Amino acid sequence: MTVTGLLEAMTEQVVVVDGGLATELERRGNVLSSALWSARLLVDAPGEIVEAHRAFFEAGAQVATTASYQASFEGFAALGFDRAESERLIARSVELARTAASGQGWVAASVGPYGAVLADGSEYRGDYGRSMEELRTFHRSRLELLATAGADVLAVETVPCLAEVEALLLELDRLEVPAWLSISCTGTRTRAGEPAADAFRMAGDCPSVVAVGVNCVAPSDAGALVKLASTHSRKPAVVYPNSGERWNSQRHAWAGSKTFQPADVATWVRHGARLLGGCCRVGPTEIADVAAAVRA
Repeated sequence: MTVTGLLEAMTEQVVVVDGGLATELERRGNVLSSALWSARLLVDAPGEIVEAHRAFFEAGAQVATTASYQASFEGFAALGFDRAESERLIARSVELARTAASGQGWVAASVGPYGAVLADGSEYRGDYGRSMEELRTFHRSRLELLATAGADVLAVETVPCLAEVEALLLELDRLEVPAWLSISCTGTRTRAGEPAADAFRMAGDCPSVVAVGVNCVAPSDAGALVKLASTHSRKPAVVYPNSGERWNSQRHAWAGSKTFQPADVATWVRHGARLLGGCCRVGPTEIADVAAAVRA
């Protein structure tokens, strides 16, 4: 789909994105302890990825986000795959989502941040210590591959710092393919502590970006961030928060209660959201509630 086509679609309707793919894969009994996370199943159990996508479509999602968030050439090389095999596996993520969509939904090719590939939680800090050129070089080949793999849009997501926002926008501007840019925040600041509004303004100036917003944020922060994204980017907003539970890295367990409320959908839409769904710990049940709220 073209940039113009996607913008027209979001003008006419609110689009429901899926929830946490890894959440559904784990619910189905898959172990995601590899450094590749859900991307490991591109090798071991591609059929499980298709079924997880289908569960979200059956719940009312209109967009499948691919299992490529943590997929990288470096990650597959560590498992012994050569460049050609790695390219095939990353492109497979789009094929699997397209199979599940069965011609009825969009496919968004997930592009995770540099920190996701490190598998050390640094995407929640943004403290990479990498130059702009290093970040551009890292992202370039994967963006190019996913841009030609048949997805409708690139989901450039969970970006934690302005330096990586700038690096990604420069590459997207060069590619000229539809993308949404979604950053991760605490309050109204990036994970690295910078004003989120600065990231939204930067994304607003990139013609390839069709929507700007946030993901992997606390539900309580989502409304204010959607309003900031819509105001400062002057584009449709995208929002898909976590369940509200918190990850305890010492205990390797989730803590707290779910605070994700489909009733918040009306607020997000009022503030300019046109793509909305869920991230970590948000499954098909919650997405069904979001879809019902959108219909209402």
